[in-house]
Amino acid sequence: MNTLIAAAKEFGRDEEGITAIEYGLIAALMAAAIAAALAPVSAGLLARFQAIANSLTPAAPAAP
Repeated sequence: MNTLIAAAKEFGRDEEGITAIEYGLIAALMAAAIAAALAPVSAGLLARFQAIANSLTPAAPAAP
């Protein structure tokens, strides 16, 4: 039982690899912020591209 407690204490003091975890968390937060910021922009951009596509698409010829 003492070895389990000692191992848990050692694990709590171990800081190896913590920088990589911090950088991973920062990257994940930045990705979430970018995705949240681009959500409203993407709807407007999609509408503009759809308007351009509609203006470039020729009307169907009249049936004889």
